[in-house]
Amino acid sequence: MTIVSPAPVLPAARLAPSTGAAPRALAELAAAIRGAVRKGLDWDMTARLVAARMRAHLPGPGILTPEQRAGDPAGYRTHLLHAEPDGSFSLLAMVWLPGQVTTIHDHVTWCVFGVLAGIEHEELFTVEGGRLVRSGTSQNVTGEVSGFAPPGDIHRVRNISDGVTISLHAYGADISRLGGSIRRTYDLPEA
Repeated sequence: MTIVSPAPVLPAARLAPSTGAAPRALAELAAAIRGAVRKGLDWDMTARLVAARMRAHLPGPGILTPEQRAGDPAGYRTHLLHAEPDGSFSLLAMVWLPGQVTTIHDHVTWCVFGVLAGIEHEELFTVEGGRLVRSGTSQNVTGEVSGFAPPGDIHRVRNISDGVTISLHAYGADISRLGGSIRRTYDLPEA
């Protein structure tokens, strides 16, 4: 197991065209998540409640500017869209070109994600006897929402579609202060 510095997060930038629809959709989602987080539940229950709220308020990829929707051949891009002033949660968009993949990693807190465009393939792992054991997989398509909370959040994510995949992530921490959501990466052999 290797502990690494979090990946850099690009700051929020021109989030919407002049219509105002994108900022309104993002504000509505943030308000819904705020209500869930303020219930003060444990991480698992918070992730479940935030997932339900995200399902009800999942915006489209239009919440991002055309520049933010563009992929980067060097690796998937992360854009900070909102950090709650009290540090209780953040919203980030991730933009993936075909074939881009994360390391196997876990998180500093609960996470909920919704796919705005494309397909994310997720592999779940456990650590057994010093090896990574695949415990499940899922293909999350446009409109699907999922989430989890540590422990039990070791995974790898990749874009398996032929086009750009965009996902929206809510994390139970101020990612603008932390710099990323990854707690550890795992370089153990896979069983």
